[in-house]
Amino acid sequence: MITDMDNFTLHMPTKVIFGRGTETGVGQEVRKHSGNILLHYGGGSIKRTGLYDRVVESLEKAGIKFAELGGVVPNPRLSMVRKGIELCRKEGIDFILAVGGGSVIDSSKAIAAGAPYEGDVWDFFTKKTVIKNPLKVGVILTISAAGSEMSPSMVITNEEGGRKLSARSDLSRPVFSILNPELTFTLPKKQIAYGSADMFAHIVERYFTNTKNVDVTDEMCEAVMRSIIRNSKKAVADPKDYDAQAELMWAGTVAHNGILGTGREEDWASHKIEHELSAAYDIAHGAGLAVIIPAWMKYVYKHDTARFARYGRNVFHVFEKDDEKAALMGIKETEKFFSSLGLETTLKGLGIGGSRFEEMSRLAAKPEPIGNFVSLDAGDIVKIYRLALG
Repeated sequence: MITDMDNFTLHMPTKVIFGRGTETGVGQEVRKHSGNILLHYGGGSIKRTGLYDRVVESLEKAGIKFAELGGVVPNPRLSMVRKGIELCRKEGIDFILAVGGGSVIDSSKAIAAGAPYEGDVWDFFTKKTVIKNPLKVGVILTISAAGSEMSPSMVITNEEGGRKLSARSDLSRPVFSILNPELTFTLPKKQIAYGSADMFAHIVERYFTNTKNVDVTDEMCEAVMRSIIRNSKKAVADPKDYDAQAELMWAGTVAHNGILGTGREEDWASHKIEHELSAAYDIAHGAGLAVIIPAWMKYVYKHDTARFARYGRNVFHVFEKDDEKAALMGIKETEKFFSSLGLETTLKGLGIGGSRFEEMSRLAAKPEPIGNFVSLDAGDIVKIYRLALG
């Protein structure tokens, strides 16, 4: 067990350009890196809102040649990544501009990793090899959620095998990310809720640790979680509340850029458990996390009741002297928080039964048990799914 702050190296080369109207300068930012790019995006929302036109105008003014690849969906698909790799190779593209949320950014990172690689891009996700010389990626963020705009990570779903796996490399961090909170104004309230659950979960994965003497990041984690709780409710109530959306956009970035995990052992069991859930049922990642996080908490809290009591007191302002009661109250407040955003907190609420629990648990624990706060094997994971059933 780690007993004091761990050694760490922090390298975050992403240039963040934050604020109103900042997307109009994307052409000049891209020009610093490339003149021939792939413009990668999701559905039709960037065209309906006028964002596409502003981006194209800026690229054309800067003399940037670009090919387009739209159609990225939530739980981004390996087939789309392979299509993007083929397009990059055909057109001699050396830079990818991701315009969208986490799914678009993750798809862009995977294309960037795979384009120079002679093998199959899926090799990075099955850990057969590591990312060595990816193309550069730039971002215009439209959804506050995944934190992929500044992180080294990506998650891709392989439709053929039904697997949802992650890969990571500091080389995959975007070279710049443009964050304009106004671009989130047209999001459905459910999307804001999903994103808030996702960023909150990213902090949970770092906060529950066996590492001691990490006061700075403990208190940073608690502060960002409190901000997410406050501002997500405001943003769901009024999606055009600039101040609330700005706080959420920055919170989502900070939650997953690595700074909150410095010097501490991280967990990530809940994410791996949820990845099997969303791979099997194609639900939104945030929807799955709102169910899995409380279930995981109920299963593991006795491993360190004092830490869960601190969580209840410092994040949700639980006034209870007894640690056991404070811990359980904090878990209950977590469920109430997700519910206040309109999210389900049980699998039954999502219309999901228990028929695939054994299968998903085996996959989650393959090739080895998951989690660092508490190590979980397939048997443990089945029990967490059952707790999540409701």
